[in-house]
Amino acid sequence: MGNALFYHLTRSPAESLLPVLIGKSLAVGWQVELRGTDPARMERLDLHLWQGDGFLPHGLAGGPHDARQPVLLTLAGQGAANAPACLMALDGAEVAPAECQALTRTCIIFDGGDATATARARDQWRVLTGAGVAAEYWSEESGRWERKR
Repeated sequence: MGNALFYHLTRSPAESLLPVLIGKSLAVGWQVELRGTDPARMERLDLHLWQGDGFLPHGLAGGPHDARQPVLLTLAGQGAANAPACLMALDGAEVAPAECQALTRTCIIFDGGDATATARARDQWRVLTGAGVAAEYWSEESGRWERKR
């Protein structure tokens, strides 16, 4: 059974954290699904991941080689053909408890400066933990990422 890690962004955008989390996931051999809700944002993330400091092989869902992608960028409601071990959800993308339980790890990344995003993350926390998913809360409020208890 997997766990859910909630990443509360307070100092940097998701674009700064994603390459770190994706890099760590790939380093341990996990396939990753990066799930969002806005097609335009996912296209911007696609460009960002190619143009960053490190090479993060990935693709936008809907291509001919989805099943072979180490990181597959999807929209809520699309399936991830790459059989991910890790799901990273942005912008309040839906994550079902059964998904978390079937995966090794789920990362829910939300903007603490956005009241709607914070409320959505709280709702997700209640739903997932209520279904028995182990969850952790991480914050960058101190200037570095720390697990809060």
